[in-house]
Amino acid sequence: MSILIGLDIGGTKTHGLRAEGGTVAQEAFGGSANVQNVSRDAAASVLAQVLAELGAADADVVVAGAGGVDTAADAEALRGLIAPHAGRARVVVVHDTRLVLAAGGCRTGIAVIAGTGSAAWGTAPGGREARAGGWGHLLGDEGSGYWMGRELVRRALARHDDGQAPDALDRAVLDRCGLAQPGGLIERFHTLPERGFWAGLSRVAFEAAAQDEDAMRLVDRTADALAELAATVSRRLALSGPVVVGGGLAVHQPLLRERLREAAARRGLGEVRVLDRAPVHGTLRLADRP
Repeated sequence: MSILIGLDIGGTKTHGLRAEGGTVAQEAFGGSANVQNVSRDAAASVLAQVLAELGAADADVVVAGAGGVDTAADAEALRGLIAPHAGRARVVVVHDTRLVLAAGGCRTGIAVIAGTGSAAWGTAPGGREARAGGWGHLLGDEGSGYWMGRELVRRALARHDDGQAPDALDRAVLDRCGLAQPGGLIERFHTLPERGFWAGLSRVAFEAAAQDEDAMRLVDRTADALAELAATVSRRLALSGPVVVGGGLAVHQPLLRERLREAAARRGLGEVRVLDRAPVHGTLRLADRP
């Protein structure tokens, strides 16, 4: 009986599964093991914990998807963190957008990740591939939870600089950060590097969108940014869809899903599907990759 270990290594958490004979037998979770977000030592520790829980030592293959796997060197570096805990298993490393398309049951199409980070990747019927975004939080990640959180902080600081008292949206941001005044956001943002915290701040915009025009505008900007990632891939591949969306931001925010479908339609994109299962399940379809 073939044993597969699947890993989805995100910006906030690592989700693993063990499949025996093609059937999922066990799941495990840990913190982020993405070296764009945490140190190599911290990533190694998380992977060791998750792989041990899944009994990876007797696996035949490990399939791992992670953001930031942009070159062969990136893949080899992650493979080096996994292999010591995987016995004689073959280790396959891919960009995490590939997990999304596979988990959606699609061989061709466009995958969009809307989570702590953001990225899009697609594959056409002839095998051509293209990607957009996925540059990381220092260079991009527009449309991600982290980006939304940072935009809320920037708004509060800009209003403070202009001499305006905090409004309801600013106060919601300050409450989440445990602060009384906007000026404290500068120090808090630079001394609390945990991306998951700032991505979680995106909830403030969704909770306020029905009553606050700026919050709704931020939701719309987020949807537009994600749709534009998909559209960039679409133009390169001459492929309209389907567009399969994964990541916590899209999965847990119905308003974003609604606005994203509208933004995608304006760009001539095809059907937008939001995953109804975790992306890690896509690893079962990728086990035969070299």
